[in-house]
Amino acid sequence: MRSKSIGRRRKPIGTLFVRVLSQAARRGHVQFGTLMLPCALGRSGIKALKQEGDGATPRGRFRLRYGLYRPSPGRPPTVLPFRVIHRDDGWSDCPRDRNYNRPVRFPYAASAERLWRDDGLYDLIVVLGYNDVPRVRYRGSAIFLHIARDDFRPTEGCIALRARDLRRLLTLLPKESEISILV
Repeated sequence: MRSKSIGRRRKPIGTLFVRVLSQAARRGHVQFGTLMLPCALGRSGIKALKQEGDGATPRGRFRLRYGLYRPSPGRPPTVLPFRVIHRDDGWSDCPRDRNYNRPVRFPYAASAERLWRDDGLYDLIVVLGYNDVPRVRYRGSAIFLHIARDDFRPTEGCIALRARDLRRLLTLLPKESEISILV
């Protein structure tokens, strides 16, 4: 008879790795198995001690929590949980707000980032488990895997891939996945 381990964290089966040449890199590659996809990173590179507004991508291992998508082009074929983005969806980026680094609805009294964008960068988002349990004020918010600009310009701290690459990656990932951003 097998014994069950109680209270142990199950290890994720799928790990994405962010590969970069240095901590200052603003571009790199996301690797999953043999698949290597170019990505944009934060304008300030990768930092272990990320702060709100510093433009850095946080260093560490983070769970892929869930995804959000615009109704058009539609839900990606994936086993990860996803929901539709609505015009009033936002993400609190105000460290003093009780909902800091959590989804919110507009109109919203505190500072928050709009998830419904005209530039298409947030047409597909995967929320990373960064600074969420526990949340630490001023440690950074709204760290996502999302769509990159055509020229792969740096992000404000997220990891961004071409839309077709992000969709392809999502079809391959198991439900229990994480991303490893290490230098």
